Amino acid sequence: MLKATYLGHSCVMATDGQYSIIIDPFLTGNPQATVKAEDIKVDYILVTHGHSDHLGDAVSISKRCNATIIAPNELAVYVSKQGAKAHNMHIGGAYNFPFGRVKLTIAHHGSAAGDGLEYTGNPCGFVITMGGKTMYHPGDTGLFLDMKLIGQLNKIHLAFLPIGDNFTMGVEDAVMAVDFLKPKKVVPIHYRTWPVIDAEPKEFAAKLKGKKTKVVIINPGESVEA
Repeated sequence: MLKATYLGHSCVMATDGQYSIIIDPFLTGNPQATVKAEDIKVDYILVTHGHSDHLGDAVSISKRCNATIIAPNELAVYVSKQGAKAHNMHIGGAYNFPFGRVKLTIAHHGSAAGDGLEYTGNPCGFVITMGGKTMYHPGDTGLFLDMKLIGQLNKIHLAFLPIGDNFTMGVEDAVMAVDFLKPKKVVPIHYRTWPVIDAEPKEFAAKLKGKKTKVVIINPGESVEA
């Protein structure tokens, strides 16, 4: 069993009933957030890149919950310097954690943290196997052809894809990403947080009508099972 709860923007919390993880925990300052960072209780935190709307509250949650941050090497070093526990990884690498397996994929984006935009390495996506199900969270990314390879190598039960455009894929490219990945279910994310990414998820769903992939549009605070 894998239950995933969308917390707004790109933040997703998932549980198999025993362990809980959170991905890109941008809650403080997130106009979509329905929960406060101090109310989050998780065992692990996965961060795709260093931008503030993804790294978010990762360090404070890590310190409070004694939760390990899983991130690309340079970003893991950065959060370690902030006093957080971290597990350093890099793209193409995978590791078996108590909750399941995590593999890092490429993402076409940037990665820097803090007001001085400190370099935090390459951005990434995550293929997560947990509770007998496989979930894909690409972080912020443009469309890339290797999504086809990710779909071939993994039976993806649940994918979260950005549709907001401007900083990431827009609706059209996200539709093509679904064709590449062939997930059983897909949830659109990274839209409407701010006017510049005001995309329409119903348009995304309409363009995938008749496909095998089920589009699940959920509001922040709502959940979906893989």
